[in-house]
Amino acid sequence: MALLVSRLLRVHVGLRLLPRCTDMTRGLRSAASSAGMECRVRFSPAGRSLFDQPVAIAVDGLRPRQAVTLRASLQDESGELFESRARYQADSEGRLDLARSPALEGGSFSGLDPMGLLWSLTPQTPFRRLVKRDVQRPFVLDLEVREGDGDSGRLLATGSHERHFLREGVERVPVREGRTRATLFLPPGDGPFPGIIDISGTGGGLPEHRACLMANYGFAMLALAYYGYEDLPKSMKEFHLEYFEEAVNYMLKHPQVQGPGIGLLGHSKGGDLCVSMASFLKGITAIVTINGGIVNAGAFLHYKDMTIPPLGFDRNRIKMDKNGIADIVDVLDNPLENPGSQSLIPLEKAEGRFLFIVGKDDRNWKSEFFAAEASNRLQAHGKEKPEIICYPGAGHYIEPPYMPMCPASMHLLVGCNVAWGGEPKAHAAAQVDAWPKIQAFFRKHLSGHKAKL
Repeated sequence: MALLVSRLLRVHVGLRLLPRCTDMTRGLRSAASSAGMECRVRFSPAGRSLFDQPVAIAVDGLRPRQAVTLRASLQDESGELFESRARYQADSEGRLDLARSPALEGGSFSGLDPMGLLWSLTPQTPFRRLVKRDVQRPFVLDLEVREGDGDSGRLLATGSHERHFLREGVERVPVREGRTRATLFLPPGDGPFPGIIDISGTGGGLPEHRACLMANYGFAMLALAYYGYEDLPKSMKEFHLEYFEEAVNYMLKHPQVQGPGIGLLGHSKGGDLCVSMASFLKGITAIVTINGGIVNAGAFLHYKDMTIPPLGFDRNRIKMDKNGIADIVDVLDNPLENPGSQSLIPLEKAEGRFLFIVGKDDRNWKSEFFAAEASNRLQAHGKEKPEIICYPGAGHYIEPPYMPMCPASMHLLVGCNVAWGGEPKAHAAAQVDAWPKIQAFFRKHLSGHKAKL
């Protein structure tokens, strides 16, 4: 009997304590909610998106009008960390939608810009440029939400999102045919597709990011290396157009490339190489240069019995700022005066149509001058006036959308860090605007109709 009474007393005590435990649990939940522990980061699309397409970012579960700091970060393949921060205030219901809420002053950017956290990413190590080396792997964007106005605030939520470069079904084909060192990207579907050769600037190697992103929209893209890769020349001393001619012929003969001609897409030094190819080689219908020149720069160019010398320069015209960054925009000689005129490319011989994409704050060289002079020369020889699109505030490295602007980095030919120019927000807007216009130009002049997606 004594044992039974003891058990009943323990049950009775437990029943009396149970409401108190429940109240305590409710209190903990309330405290957690008020501290933001239940807030959640939402991406749309949810888990992954293409690098050149926008992604919507929102945060739920905040307190009404709560001040928060969002920190975005990603690592490149070398381990370099790129970061950005923005200050926000939640709405009256505790929600934060970056498409509706402007970033407050004090972060990497301010104002209403849903993709600001991406284009404003900056490297922890100065003078580093975000480069995608392996397009088969995504960049992973990490996002932190912290309470208050800085990194020291309480961590409220985290989220991750993959930024891919290859659309599902796009085929990546390494090309080692003859002397050609390249990568071919073929869209899904039966084809044939409008074909384009993509040539990058003085960095060497085989950059693939622009070519594969273009392939996502129905173009057969050949990313072409021309030095600093495998058994190609190790440095920029001289180039032979016969090498580039092999690549053109490879594309013209490919069963998945739609004829009768192909397009060329080049940035910086790649731009003047595209102009040279169009001027001397057959089968080129459309040419887009992004801050490219109409002079041969940096190396001798040979084709059969012809040689175009590189445009001269004077290193004494380099201006150094207090941070040791070189401004080289005035270094090159005037190509309209001898002996500089010997380096002019005879683009009036080209049979294709031209589009010049120009950053008006390009500090690498005078891209706007080159585009204007190209227009003068073409029209003086009875050719169609080229399309020229100029972007105020845009610098030299006009990349696909949402690639962070690089204000300064190492120039291999100059041998030091140089200023590339550009104001970040205007530069980002230029990239978003130029990208579909480049695609539309190629669709118009290569196929006459919209490329298959």
